[in-house]
Amino acid sequence: MSFTQDLAQATAPLRRQIHDMPFNRELAEGRLDPETFQGYIIQDAHYLEGFARALALAAAKAPDAPTVAQLSGSAAGAIAVERELHAHYMGLFGVSADDFAQIEPSAACDHYVSFLLRSATTGDFPEAVAALLPCFWIYRDIGREIAQVSGDANPYAAWIATYSGEAFDHSVERMLALTDRLGAKADEAARQRMHRAFARSCWHEWRFWDSAYHRESWRRPAA
Repeated sequence: MSFTQDLAQATAPLRRQIHDMPFNRELAEGRLDPETFQGYIIQDAHYLEGFARALALAAAKAPDAPTVAQLSGSAAGAIAVERELHAHYMGLFGVSADDFAQIEPSAACDHYVSFLLRSATTGDFPEAVAALLPCFWIYRDIGREIAQVSGDANPYAAWIATYSGEAFDHSVERMLALTDRLGAKADEAARQRMHRAFARSCWHEWRFWDSAYHRESWRRPAA
């Protein structure tokens, strides 16, 4: 069993819950409420900016030039997705740049980004990579699963095509290979840190979609 297969086995129940969430089931069927998706895509744009920063921080810790290039390229790709995919949907929903600037990251978004930045800053390199992996892997697997049941008439077809496409799959496979190499070289304590970081990011993936579906932001104390 490879290290990433071990990660997958350890988190299988949670990742299955993510696949079965109402947000993803309704998105696959094309019946997700447009306002819910609008809120999600705005938060995802906030998230991807932080995700790209975490990738860049991890790249700075990489042990060799090819790995620096891989993670730096993924950071640039995250920004490209933010600009293209989100601009497409924000245009459809009439969300201007000024509108977006006035909407703060939700609690779920802020907590996820903070965890990734902390992992990339204070964690060792293998731990940072493990924390970043779920965003690649889970989105690819969900995109693939949804693409099998969704048609071109789905209003969210552009989102589905992005995460089920060959280009994204290639970046995911490279990230899986990097994680396997790091896991194979790590001692037991480092592997445990990688497991914890990966599982925590999987939880944050679930929380992000759950928060988007219920349109949650920050809970305020009662007046």
